[in-house]
Amino acid sequence: MTIERREPALNADERTMLEGWLDYHRQTLAWKCEGLTDTQLRTASVAPSELTLLGLVRHLAEVERYWFHEVLLDEDLGVLYSCEEDPDADFHFSDTDTWEEAHTTWQAEIERARRNTAGLGLDDLSKGTSRSGEVFNVRWIYTHMIEEYARHNGHADLLRERVDGSIGD
Repeated sequence: MTIERREPALNADERTMLEGWLDYHRQTLAWKCEGLTDTQLRTASVAPSELTLLGLVRHLAEVERYWFHEVLLDEDLGVLYSCEEDPDADFHFSDTDTWEEAHTTWQAEIERARRNTAGLGLDDLSKGTSRSGEVFNVRWIYTHMIEEYARHNGHADLLRERVDGSIGD
């Protein structure tokens, strides 16, 4: 499977622009993982870092779930990987954890996020709150998710280069 990244529109309305950039960054992470073995996807950058491409995908599945479900809709679907005993469990995996499972879970969270935002306007407010009790509008959540992916895609660039020498934007 070849990942096709679609460049965001240059002159779209705000909603289309935000969704376009978020999808672009989602596709970028998938592209950075494309064609690698489970072993390569588990390869950390450099000790003592535990950062891996597999861990980033698992982490972003959790981030999608948190913002588009727990915060936006005040839904508690439970955690995917991390827990109180191991808050970084998205980056800690066993031999039985696979790319296929992580990718499937991540894609399911992306699809659920799309369904959850489909009927909402950018100014609609979340049902869940911040730690200080404030609500977020959908625009803020989209913007935050773009930032989250962009930051981690920078990590993915370095990880992919470490794994097989591939570079690219």
